[in-house]
Amino acid sequence: MSAHSVTHRCTTLVLGSGVAGLTYALRAAQFGPVLILTKKSRSDSSTNRAQGGLAAVLSPTDSFDLHVADTLEAGAGLCRRDVVEAVVREGPALIRSLTELGATFAHRDGDSEGLDLGLEGGHSRRRIVHSKDRTGQEIESTLLAAVAKHPEITVLEQHLALDLWVGAAEVGRRCYGASFLDQETGATGLVRADHTMLSTGGCGKVYRYTTNPDIATADGVAMAARAGCSLGNMEMVQFHPTCLHHSEAKSFLISEAVRGEGAVLRNLAGDEFMEGLHPLGSLAPRDVVAREIDRETKRRGDKFVLLDASSIGEKRFRERFPAISARLETFGIVGGRDPIPVVPAAHYMCGGVVVDLDGRTEVEGLFASGEVAFTGVHGANRLASNSLLEASVLAERAGGITPQPAEGPEPPPPPPPGTDPPLPDQGVILDHEWDAVRSLMLNYMGLVRSRGRLDRAVTRLAEMKEWSGDLYRTSQPSSDLTELRNISLAGLIMATAARAREESRGLHTRVDFPETDPVPRESWSRVGEGGVEVTLRPLES
Repeated sequence: MSAHSVTHRCTTLVLGSGVAGLTYALRAAQFGPVLILTKKSRSDSSTNRAQGGLAAVLSPTDSFDLHVADTLEAGAGLCRRDVVEAVVREGPALIRSLTELGATFAHRDGDSEGLDLGLEGGHSRRRIVHSKDRTGQEIESTLLAAVAKHPEITVLEQHLALDLWVGAAEVGRRCYGASFLDQETGATGLVRADHTMLSTGGCGKVYRYTTNPDIATADGVAMAARAGCSLGNMEMVQFHPTCLHHSEAKSFLISEAVRGEGAVLRNLAGDEFMEGLHPLGSLAPRDVVAREIDRETKRRGDKFVLLDASSIGEKRFRERFPAISARLETFGIVGGRDPIPVVPAAHYMCGGVVVDLDGRTEVEGLFASGEVAFTGVHGANRLASNSLLEASVLAERAGGITPQPAEGPEPPPPPPPGTDPPLPDQGVILDHEWDAVRSLMLNYMGLVRSRGRLDRAVTRLAEMKEWSGDLYRTSQPSSDLTELRNISLAGLIMATAARAREESRGLHTRVDFPETDPVPRESWSRVGEGGVEVTLRPLES
């Protein structure tokens, strides 16, 4: 099949099937046919794995001002206040909308009206709306059911987006859709759309240890970067403090809500090491807790710390956290009784493709929402359970924008991948290179960074970007090669941005620059012919 042929036409193209993509699709369907491409099954998303919940001001003892203040405090001076205020105020309406669609959230015992609001790190009030520890699954299934009933929405599974179709317009640049790989047939194709939404999720698989699902390979960030979009604060990677440490466990998160219910962190000697280090103790913001766990394990020479949930008790733990409880028991750990071994792991990308409050990128006709997008809400550290809120609000707003068909002739589509059959040992080589990128990011772009480490990371990742790009241009396309191409580019952008930020702030800790710059500045990265260019801009500009 010629890579230049259009195989699908629609009014709106959505890349990804998490909360952002599904919410956007349901809203945008009012304007005409919507096509959703998702790289695995439609339910395989970070949303579906979200345990904690969605932050919203619903209690009479809470307020928008308090939620905003908590978000700004966690964001370490890099949040855009006007965007935070706009997003926070949409929380209650969002909960009502999800409830009307059929989502069921936990209520207080014996109270059919009052929601059981949870508490998580960095929050000064209980405001986490949840479905026990399956909140993301509840929201995802509700949205998928609504999408399945909508006559204007089509979902194609096992379709991996390759590149955005971007050409020069009369004023600025314009997106016409995207190319893709049908992973079941091996065929490539091209979608022509008036509007394209990037809702591809985050970058967790850039790291060896992550709480993210296998799909989180920075696809949207890499595609947007190749299309000329600016990327904001790509060095701000949130490590979740409590990922289960077990030889047989893979990427299993122990929700922050467990600490919200009273669990505390202890070292292997049984000492509660967070006490006295922060007013919120074990419920301090994630960047604080993750760094202290890292410091404590290095100080003692341990590989992990312990999450002591004995104050919750077995019965209450099983009732409040049924999914976590069941998973722990497969490893012989009884939640609410036994200490849980935990370590920090890459969890959430606070940076991403620069967008406005309506999800618009710098490229006309291209939008982004969810973890792939950068709005300024999360600043230098995301407040727990603000991600589902931000993703939904942006997607809802973007979906209300009437698509405007592009004028003039269509530009050439993105360059196709190659046609050479894979070498006999290509699979082995790709496995090793995947491992090399992820190990390098963990060792040199982890919780603590330095100029020497970052120089090494940038050099190696630049080589990997070129190698994987050359192989992509000559070889038959595959998901492993495509994703390696994407994580190499994303890792390079992240490391280059981290090297440019010569301070310690929020999630970004430099041993050679331990102080915080008095002037808050956002990092803006752009990929050009000469490599990744990074500028630091005062927050107000």
